[in-house]
Amino acid sequence: MSQQMQDAYIVKAVRTPVAKARGAFKHVRPDDMLAHVLKGVTEQNSELRERVEDVIVGCAMPEAEQGMNVARIGVLLAGFPDSVPAVTINRFCSSGSQAVAMAADKVRLGEADVMIAAGTESMTMVPMMGNKIAMNSRVFQDENVGIAYGMGITAEKVAERWNVSRQAQDEFATESHRRAIQATENGWFADEILPYDTESTYQVPGALELSTINKTVSVDEGPRPGTTPESLAKLRTVFRADGSVTAGNASQMSDGAGAVLIVSEKILKEYNLEPIGRFVTSAVAGVPADIMGIGPKEAIPMCLKRAGLKQDDLDWVELNEAFAAQALAVMGDLDLNPEKVNPNGGAIALGHPLGATGAIRTATMFNGLERTNGKYGMVTMCIGTGMGFAMICEKL
Repeated sequence: MSQQMQDAYIVKAVRTPVAKARGAFKHVRPDDMLAHVLKGVTEQNSELRERVEDVIVGCAMPEAEQGMNVARIGVLLAGFPDSVPAVTINRFCSSGSQAVAMAADKVRLGEADVMIAAGTESMTMVPMMGNKIAMNSRVFQDENVGIAYGMGITAEKVAERWNVSRQAQDEFATESHRRAIQATENGWFADEILPYDTESTYQVPGALELSTINKTVSVDEGPRPGTTPESLAKLRTVFRADGSVTAGNASQMSDGAGAVLIVSEKILKEYNLEPIGRFVTSAVAGVPADIMGIGPKEAIPMCLKRAGLKQDDLDWVELNEAFAAQALAVMGDLDLNPEKVNPNGGAIALGHPLGATGAIRTATMFNGLERTNGKYGMVTMCIGTGMGFAMICEKL
């Protein structure tokens, strides 16, 4: 017997500041970052914690400090009731936004009334590709070789195929930093960020006792004042001697976490809650692995079609800047309005803590829509091994 879909409402979306890898959060565990945002997203509605039917957490490298089903560990560290289950999911860079989509779908299907979606990633503690790289040898055979390409090489291939120049990439990166610095100075991120208290212990040479430094991290660490196309042009290419991708026009390795509270209309009425938005739909598409960065080009139209919307209906687009080359290629092919794409800067300036990014940027999207009185927002990104993800939400 078919049942009509119900709406999934977002009550709150929060995030930590995003720190550089080996930066402000170098001693902060990813499960502690997760616990922080789980507590924060339910702080104003703590009575809902015992009503949470599942917590879905994205993590792109779920091993070591963020292994052992980090989702359940984060739930317990956050002090949630033992009755609250949790699951860790992995779709690489879209893991955090995929968690939002999966949690929302549970509510839309009527299978849950209260869900939390989140993402956490420490690229300090668990490096890109994990601590043990053990790829299937078959990916080095001709028909599968695209799988073996590092993401930097795929960015070079996109830049070459889509004719994205080094100058265009450096100019795009400069603008990402300019927007991020402007947003930070104007306090535009303040409502979405949960400040994090860190503690570092060290020994002063010659002293017998240990000293401790306590610091509250409340802003993103990545944006670099003074970034110019000229300064970026001096950087060497990273992945190919004759290429165009550098550390300056690629996303920063980062640490961070984010969480989103999603409920049904029944819960809104029962607890007299004011939602900030409604989940509309999502889509994921596959593309050749050797040009993985182009993934959003396929996922965005698919998502818009499912939502019954036109591209011009979008007021705010969070397009993850894995690399300037792929972001520019996607924007060019789809004719995306650059004023609507990453108005507060993107991952080149703000960082990209892999599996956490989707949840983090969901908070940024809703905050941006609220501040600018927009209606429809999108979070979208490319995904390693050749995929693209897109999600649309409506601000209420």
